[in-house]
Amino acid sequence: MLRTSKTWLFYALVTTIFWGIWGAFIEIPEKAGFPATLGYVVWALTMIPCAVVALHIIGWKPETDRRSVLLGLAAGLLGAGGQLLLFEALRMGPAYIVFPLISLFPVLTIVLSVIFLKERTNARQWIGIVLALVAAVFLANPRLNVAGSSGGGWLALSVLVFVMWGIQGYVMKVGNNTMKAESIFMYMCLGALLLTPVAIWMTDFSVPVNWGIRGPWLAAGVQVLNSIGALTLVYALRYGNAIVVMPLSGLSPVITVALSLVIYALLPGTLLLIGLILAAVAIVLLSV
Repeated sequence: MLRTSKTWLFYALVTTIFWGIWGAFIEIPEKAGFPATLGYVVWALTMIPCAVVALHIIGWKPETDRRSVLLGLAAGLLGAGGQLLLFEALRMGPAYIVFPLISLFPVLTIVLSVIFLKERTNARQWIGIVLALVAAVFLANPRLNVAGSSGGGWLALSVLVFVMWGIQGYVMKVGNNTMKAESIFMYMCLGALLLTPVAIWMTDFSVPVNWGIRGPWLAAGVQVLNSIGALTLVYALRYGNAIVVMPLSGLSPVITVALSLVIYALLPGTLLLIGLILAAVAIVLLSV
């Protein structure tokens, strides 16, 4: 395990890169006929090997006191619940708009960390917060709806994911003050698995499901990037302040957008382009 002053940066960069690639390819299995709800189940299962590795590192001795269990499960259920809502939002709206909007969730984590954990910030980061909020306005503009999107339902779901993930980041940092990072991830895995019956219930099995290589197997290859990114995020929060770690991990949608626009040969409209640029600038200011 790395033990330098830049340990948090290494783990945060791994999260950023893995989540950015994950976001760009997450829609492919669904478009191939594998429902997003079953994609959630696959994601929860890919959390298991990561949790096994984490538990092995700490000698299979996670914290089991009441506070640790509550904090761990809270982080897990907030993250997993957000994942379920994210898949539904992606079903209704385009990934290259949904992801940048959700990516602003570090703003909420920062505010909570400054207020309750007394983490210090500076003028540059507050400018980043303001730009992030302005970017959200552009990204949420009704004129950005594209053919095939279902009205503004995806927007409401995206905002809810924003809130849940923002609070999750704060809870993870609180937990890291008294718990092993590996224990937090184990409980996050449990939270994800607890919601798998809900995902299965949400699945419309009247529609044919692609059980081939481009179905669950491709989904597993994509979702494992998400799981590894979640594990390295917990480690990043162990060694760094949430007000720096979370915005840096929030750079991932910039990678997602760049890859998505290339893969799908899309050109962003003026308002979307302004929103994307503001979001990128905001997250960079928060991360430096």
